[in-house]
Amino acid sequence: MSNYDFDLFTIGAGSGGVRASRVAASYGARVAVAEEYRVGGTCVIRGCVPKKMLVYGAHFASDLDKAHRFGWNLTGKSFDWKALRDIIQDDVTRLNGLYTETLKGHDISIFNQRAEILGPHKIGLKDGTVLTAEKILIAVGARPHRLDFPGAEYAITSNEAFLLEDIPKKIVIAGGGYIAMEFAGIFNELGSEVHLVNRSAKILRGYDKDLSARLIKACQDKGITFHFNEMFDRIVKRETGTFCVELSNSGTLEAETVMFATG
Repeated sequence: MSNYDFDLFTIGAGSGGVRASRVAASYGARVAVAEEYRVGGTCVIRGCVPKKMLVYGAHFASDLDKAHRFGWNLTGKSFDWKALRDIIQDDVTRLNGLYTETLKGHDISIFNQRAEILGPHKIGLKDGTVLTAEKILIAVGARPHRLDFPGAEYAITSNEAFLLEDIPKKIVIAGGGYIAMEFAGIFNELGSEVHLVNRSAKILRGYDKDLSARLIKACQDKGITFHFNEMFDRIVKRETGTFCVELSNSGTLEAETVMFATG
């Protein structure tokens, strides 16, 4: 038995941190995990799981529009964003609980607060507690990249997109990767006017070229507007609460929401 408080202290309770901690504990190590937000990581809390639920919910829009062709007579249909948003967050809470129980089931100590490394074997928690560990594992993952230009602080990322108060009537999305394309499709299906701004003339860089071309055509057919070879000059907040997005080549766009999906 070492003289440290724990054999392993993991900072971050995402996929990597949870797995490493659980395996170490199964071999008899005394393990602790610190997580300042929720247990589960990007995929469970703010990525794959809630995003797929949004995609699934958005698909009903086109299904309902086509239903009359198959004999269905639908009148008075409407969409409640808050209901979908809250159902998704309820499921995230459920999964957070399951991941937490998995850690507790392996006798892993959980500290629901930020942790910082103070020395070779020393960890400091936000509440001032200082702990020691023979090994410290940093498994803090990543965060969405934010562009740097005047007014960039007004833009949201995919993290905040799951928690919006309302679906914007018009949204400007920066990026051309799969996250940008997925959210462009989601917001379009849910009724937003979508403008996608990309610094090059390509989307889904690294993917099959025919697939990218087909997706651009499909998106345009659905009403999504692309602004290729464009950069952001600045974002100005209006007194009305909307935003004026100034682009490098094609003037300005007015929108309720601006979203970064740039990696």
